[in-house]
Amino acid sequence: MRSLTRLLSAVTDQEPDLNDFAGDDGYLFVRDGIGVAGRGIACRIRRDEVASTLAAISGENKSGIASAGPVAIGCIPFNSDDPHDFVIPKVVICKTASGHRWLTTIDDANFEYQTPSPTRTTAASFSVTQGVAIAQYLEAVRLTAEAVREKKLDKAVIARDIFVTSDQKFDIRAILQRLKASFGSSYRFSVDGFVGASPELLVSVNGNRVSSHPLAGTAPRTGDPVVDQKIAENLIASTKNQLEHRIVIDMVHDTLLPWCSFLDWQPEPSIVAVANVQHLGTEISGQLSEPRPSVLDLAYALSPTPALGGAPRHLALNQIAKVEGMKRGRYGGAVGYLNKDGEGIFAVAIRCAEFDTARTSAHLFAGGGIVGDSEPLSELAETQAKFQAMLAALIRP
Repeated sequence: MRSLTRLLSAVTDQEPDLNDFAGDDGYLFVRDGIGVAGRGIACRIRRDEVASTLAAISGENKSGIASAGPVAIGCIPFNSDDPHDFVIPKVVICKTASGHRWLTTIDDANFEYQTPSPTRTTAASFSVTQGVAIAQYLEAVRLTAEAVREKKLDKAVIARDIFVTSDQKFDIRAILQRLKASFGSSYRFSVDGFVGASPELLVSVNGNRVSSHPLAGTAPRTGDPVVDQKIAENLIASTKNQLEHRIVIDMVHDTLLPWCSFLDWQPEPSIVAVANVQHLGTEISGQLSEPRPSVLDLAYALSPTPALGGAPRHLALNQIAKVEGMKRGRYGGAVGYLNKDGEGIFAVAIRCAEFDTARTSAHLFAGGGIVGDSEPLSELAETQAKFQAMLAALIRP
């Protein structure tokens, strides 16, 4: 494969919207307008082929931006041993935080961009059905809290699922636009029918700098600033949520530390608010040692985090497999992209929907961390709040 990389301004005087460029069947990973969008498939590659394939692409970089060039984008499943691959798109647009805009094409791919027409209003009908029965979910939470109290494990995340079915084909571009309007500060993604808006940074690598922003501990938002502030104060004061959060922070820190010459983190968690819920979050950042690991290496080492799996990891994963009653697929894993230098960003794959090939059914997931004093009905309410992000994007007229 050969690539050609140019400044976007040298190719078009338009300012392509990444959501619109990805469209219904492209690839997207973006937050606050910064990220990548791709179309077409130059190749699909296994996890162990990503670095060598990107390195083997020859070509010309006329952009003047050292890091510009082909990227690989994809998802790590919750069980990373499940079959999965990464895609190198034929055409990629990147917008960086420093204001750079560049375009990379592979081989004979052509760049074409026309301002798309507004998404049309449809009169679709929807049905929502349970995946795992609520009674089974409540029992799974009870059994897991009991296992924690009996010191069999420290924490496990128990999730449940729902299916949203439409009598018309879902419009992925319209869904991405709705997510952009409500969750612009989340990591919005679209990869092979897997679409979502995750508020949680798993790991990013930029040069020798590594960052992570784990979230654990959740409460709803009402839209009333006074009420939401009170809820946030209660969240910070909650022993249950602080314990759940600390387990995640310790694991991320301990996993990253051997790769780093320096690693620091916020002494106390802060509130991270999105449209429908608010979380406890802690920023972790540091400097990578030489030889530097790829962001993909770190993503595999961290995933699934205790925020989606639990601790100790193997005990939590065994508990999930025993009581949860569903296959998570890509939910709870990681989604993101990287370049030939191993730089890139991966987010935790939450607040997401898995579409079937006909695009008439969407599979949604939501879960929460279970510790000793977790209450099943409170955990059920937390999943209901988390479902709202994708439900609103799917069925809002």
